[in-house]
Amino acid sequence: MKIAVIDYKMSNMFSINNALISLGFRSKITSDPNAILRADGAVLPGVGSFPEAMRHLNDLQLNDVIKDFIISGKPFMGICLGLQLLFSESDEFESCKGLGIIDGTVKGFSKYINSEPIPHIGWNTVYSQNLVKSNINYASKIGIAENNYYYFVHSFFVQPKQKNNILTVTRYGDYEFCSSILKGNVFACQFHPEKSGPRGLNIFRNFFN
Repeated sequence: MKIAVIDYKMSNMFSINNALISLGFRSKITSDPNAILRADGAVLPGVGSFPEAMRHLNDLQLNDVIKDFIISGKPFMGICLGLQLLFSESDEFESCKGLGIIDGTVKGFSKYINSEPIPHIGWNTVYSQNLVKSNINYASKIGIAENNYYYFVHSFFVQPKQKNNILTVTRYGDYEFCSSILKGNVFACQFHPEKSGPRGLNIFRNFFN
């Protein structure tokens, strides 16, 4: 299976590419629209600021490529900033429009959390309790088990408008935030599967298979 790791010049693409290759996928880092659209699956990684990332995607003319890939129905994964970019808008540094795949916004922890250090860095658990039953079943299918630990590094988080897009939530301090989403063929997570050991690799394996 050919997986395109989308290169927009500011992401953790090499560790993701290495993780996919270790699982036997034919993974390639690329910003070539044709190579992305021909792939069997795609990953939108990301580390950095939302506005800068959107400028890079615009400059590389990848916005419509990503949207066309998702419309094709093939599996698409977003990771960390790659999750946030799928949303309608963000208020990181400035008001900025996102890709608009998921209806909702990206917010900073500083407005909601006073008791914990920001950014949120380290291992934390994910939960799917009290969410849409079909999403709980899907989380289990791709290997996200209740109370499993995954690795997080972020200062911003997503707020989906439609609760049925929320796949898992995570608690940081006394605040609960959305830690992964599901919409059709799109799965995206705030945590880093590529840095989360065997459990994280299992998510790559199950999602793309």
